[in-house]
Amino acid sequence: MVRSSGRIAFYDLLPPQQSMLEEVWAGLNKPQKELSPKFFYDARGCELFEAICNLPEYYPTRAELAIMRQHARAMAGLLGRECSLIEIGCGNSDKTRALLEELKPRVFTAVDIAREQLESSCAQLVMAFPDMRVVAVRADFARDFTLPADEPAVARRVLYFPGSTIGNFTPAEARAFLVRWAPLLGAGGGALIGVDLKKDPAILNAAYNDAQGVTAEFNLNVLRHLNRELGADFDLRAFRHAARYVAAAGRIEMHLVSLKAQRVTLAGRVLEFRADETIHTENSYKYDIAEFQALARSAGYAARECWTDIDRLFSVHYFTVADDAL
Repeated sequence: MVRSSGRIAFYDLLPPQQSMLEEVWAGLNKPQKELSPKFFYDARGCELFEAICNLPEYYPTRAELAIMRQHARAMAGLLGRECSLIEIGCGNSDKTRALLEELKPRVFTAVDIAREQLESSCAQLVMAFPDMRVVAVRADFARDFTLPADEPAVARRVLYFPGSTIGNFTPAEARAFLVRWAPLLGAGGGALIGVDLKKDPAILNAAYNDAQGVTAEFNLNVLRHLNRELGADFDLRAFRHAARYVAAAGRIEMHLVSLKAQRVTLAGRVLEFRADETIHTENSYKYDIAEFQALARSAGYAARECWTDIDRLFSVHYFTVADDAL
């Protein structure tokens, strides 16, 4: 579905609900039950994640915002003002504003799965940047979708993937994602990517187990989302949040733990849970700078620049698409 409102063109490319049901059912019937983290982001999930970003334990947002504020001008100089900037997982676009103020691209495309937040963010950006064409795309960026043609024509496309969201992919999935985007960006295209760095496990574990319990509520909210959208009957009181850093894998794992043996129905289908059985809801991979640059290089990208915050908690990388990747 495509519609236009003023200076915003809105494309809804999300698959129908039946596709969601089949994906959820398949994930919950694996030996290790799992749900994609994209299902966190209903309206309530977006609110909770915004609250998480302001928690004292959750360093990534503050660290990345500090990088963007300090280095946005240098980034804009590398990206070029005649580019089309394509943001994946736009959220509330706070970090994007610092870049847009310096870059002033001709076209800005925001891609997100959460409709309300996508529309709200784009409406605010149109007000803040009246000369910029804004395109909103509601899509599952983990799957293939057709990117709308740039209008007006631009010199180059640049992918902007902030927030360490690329860490939700396994390294193999992250590489496949970058490979898939190379031809979409085209010759001379670029990619600006936020990557969370490896650090003291105590800092990581605290970030995903905050004292106020907001992350726990965010994790449990995915079950409320399934209850509403798919007619499930999860009892949120029968599950608890669990998150820990697994050093051998270089990732935070988030799970929902069943507190008892129980049955849950999902669109009329029955799911069995053992006591202490878990639903794996999210990975968040952490990388050394050299590790991530090697991953991107294997996907056909050349490392051009990397910026970190003063405490080296977070990094933002700039790559260009190599000629042999197309």
